[in-house]
Amino acid sequence: MMNPFLSFIVRSFVAVPITVITWLICIFPIGLTFWPSIGYAILGGILTHIVLSLYMNRHFINKHQLSRKEYRYIKKNLVEAKQKINRLNKNLFTIRDLASVKQRLDILRITKKIHKMTTKEPKRFYQAEQFYFSHLDSVVELTEKYNFLSSQPKQNTEMGQSLIETRRTINELSKVLEEDLYHVISNDIDTLNFEIDVAKHTINKQKDSKFPEKNRWLK
Repeated sequence: MMNPFLSFIVRSFVAVPITVITWLICIFPIGLTFWPSIGYAILGGILTHIVLSLYMNRHFINKHQLSRKEYRYIKKNLVEAKQKINRLNKNLFTIRDLASVKQRLDILRITKKIHKMTTKEPKRFYQAEQFYFSHLDSVVELTEKYNFLSSQPKQNTEMGQSLIETRRTINELSKVLEEDLYHVISNDIDTLNFEIDVAKHTINKQKDSKFPEKNRWLK
């Protein structure tokens, strides 16, 4: 999805001058009174915002080779995922276990990274479906369960065992989230490896063309 704030700034940058120009045209060449001119100027600015918003959305969708239906579907899931990540953020920083601070920071970093990349390039959503429809839900629910149990004033053996098991499962899920991130960027890694191979081939070819006699002697 496009950055809403940046999109608004761009639209305003265009709409404000159009609003002023519309007001001046209504006042001087057309000869309308002050308030009707203000009304038409505001209407012109609003219409400019709407038209630019539709154009920018269409351009963004076409750029990422998505249909409007796909984009609405992905956008809806990304909004829901953002709310879950906010809950996860709250859960992770409520846990008082100092030994797991690094792990919790890694979990939050990975989830935010996947969401940010998918927001910027919505087509990546299809590479992260397991993350959005399964793994994110699991880690949110487990951290909430852990917080609830650990906040109880009195704990028995069974609760202590549940806390240990929950910590172990969260640890396993953190590794699953790492695999989700790798899967999201797997195409980039393949592309990079291909470009490296092409670059190496080009370098070797240039070396062969510069030192043909030396290469034949080495062979």
